[in-house]
Amino acid sequence: MKKQARLILEDGTEFSGWSFGAERRTAGEVVFNTAMTGYPESLTDPSYAGQLLVMTYPLAGNYGVPSTGMSASGLPLFMESERIHVKALIVADYSEAYSHWNAKESLDAWMKREGVPGLTGVDTRRLTKLLRERGVMRGRLILDHSPELEEDESTEDYGSVNWVERVSCKEVVTYQPMATKRHRLVLVDCGVKANIIRCLLQRGVEVVRVPWDYDFNQMDFDGLFLANGPGDPERCEATVAHVRQFLHHERVRPCMGICLGNQLLARAAGAMTYKLKYGHRSHNQPVQRVGTPQCFITSQNHGYAVDANTLPEEWSPLFVNMNDGSNEGIRHKEKPWMSAQFHPEACSGPVDTEFLFDEFVNMLR
Repeated sequence: MKKQARLILEDGTEFSGWSFGAERRTAGEVVFNTAMTGYPESLTDPSYAGQLLVMTYPLAGNYGVPSTGMSASGLPLFMESERIHVKALIVADYSEAYSHWNAKESLDAWMKREGVPGLTGVDTRRLTKLLRERGVMRGRLILDHSPELEEDESTEDYGSVNWVERVSCKEVVTYQPMATKRHRLVLVDCGVKANIIRCLLQRGVEVVRVPWDYDFNQMDFDGLFLANGPGDPERCEATVAHVRQFLHHERVRPCMGICLGNQLLARAAGAMTYKLKYGHRSHNQPVQRVGTPQCFITSQNHGYAVDANTLPEEWSPLFVNMNDGSNEGIRHKEKPWMSAQFHPEACSGPVDTEFLFDEFVNMLR
């Protein structure tokens, strides 16, 4: 029997619908994603930690969920991490029936097993327009007439929490490449997506994954990779301090950042970051490579951006968003340091910019 549930935004606006997934209350920052596919990857993306995810594409669950098992490399077979990170999923139409050659279970069953609630039957178009006009805001998902259920209605402000600390690995983990080992790379795990590691392993790179606040400067490695992750980059001062030390080291080694990694590299260089009104979360963000006519369609998931006007003289923008003009990557004018605000490894696509991994690996020596 369906149970009624509601989303209540901090401005008092309510959206009524039906519960699916785990039957529990929750609260967090409400954000929207305009991608048409990829809900298993989105739900397991650590960058969504602390957030209630609204899917603007009206149908979800119709192709089920693939295996949540692990591969021999120690990475998830199909997911972006070992668990669901969103606090809730909000959709217009949840499909109870699913069909796909790779499906192992329904979206509902998976969310129940992971303790994550869902809300369906909601006018997500109206909800998205509201978030675009007023900006992202906190919201509570509650089940009507079920006061005995477990509650998770923390009053903590999203920006005040160090979400990176909550999703980062707790110890050093090493992944061996699929081909002959060419280089050794330190990857700072701020909430890394598994496909980033897969892309590096495919290119013959040994990946040493370290916690967000780990002092990697005493290690022996050929290059540094700054991963994606959730929340405000200002909460990652420990990471920024270590990156700044790396940038000032007498031995110059290549560095690449993705998403939050772009923001952390910029802050280590001396630039500032700021919060976007409603963020970029989609598979169709147009990005131009600065100084060229090249434009790429990119996948993105971030709520903060680099203020390109604050970049030091020796740094310059590498990419720019063609929708709102916000920064999409930076580069050092002389040294092998670059970053992208979007996801070149995007899973479930697009993969137009995966060549950036080749550019980075080719800089290693």
